Amino acid sequence: MLATDSLEDLEIRLVLRAIFEKYGYSFQDYAEASMRRRVRAALARSGLAHLGELQHKLLYDSEFFASVLDDLTVRVSDVFRDPGFFRAFREKVVPLLRTYPLLKIWHAGCASGEEVYATAILLAEENLYERAQIYATDTSPTALEMAREGVYDERRAEGFEKNYRDSGGKHTLEGYFSRAYGRIAVREHLRRNIVFFQHDLASDRALGDMHVVFCRNVLIYFGPELRDQAFATFAECLSRGGVLCLGSHESLSAAACKAFTDCAPAERIYRRRAS
Repeated sequence: MLATDSLEDLEIRLVLRAIFEKYGYSFQDYAEASMRRRVRAALARSGLAHLGELQHKLLYDSEFFASVLDDLTVRVSDVFRDPGFFRAFREKVVPLLRTYPLLKIWHAGCASGEEVYATAILLAEENLYERAQIYATDTSPTALEMAREGVYDERRAEGFEKNYRDSGGKHTLEGYFSRAYGRIAVREHLRRNIVFFQHDLASDRALGDMHVVFCRNVLIYFGPELRDQAFATFAECLSRGGVLCLGSHESLSAAACKAFTDCAPAERIYRRRAS
């Protein structure tokens, strides 16, 4: 993973190797600069003196590992983040989805759930939610618990609303969130068809027979080999003509171009090739 030969880089490789061997989480192919920062942050938060101590504690304390996992994974999200993407999804993808009697959608790397609920809102407004099943996954148990709860700071509501309007929202978010005690909570009718569970793109198998896969702003933290592995996973699980949605700073690799074609490339939306 790390190209330089410093002692710190060697220790980081050993920490990541220990995590993989003991817990099965593979961070060894993630982008090196990003992973170096996150391991340093984990060490600083731990209060331990050096990376050797961090490695030892990770190997012998599974509860400690669960806390470090949150430092190593990225959980930055928003409701209708990148409104232009969701507008393009309404215009280009929704007509395709209307042709399916049932819809299976995978949010890979769902973080704290904001984009999952944005998708549910969009589908509800297009009269597609009742026929949809959404699978939302992440490596972080903490992130998944936040996503399941669907409760966010009320101070974020104004930004959520603006994103929603700019994305082509047809109503207001008041019908989708309740407010109390300085928090906003996703209403129950948007939760019915969503399942949250733990999944690691680096080491777990693909989910099957999906019509749409969202993996937005996750692959930018992967190294080239892991990115290609993720694209292969998505190609395997998507039905022919199925849709892959990436983040605004992500694009298909050369290898992935053989499996996918453009749908709305400016918004990073692609379709699985028919053959």
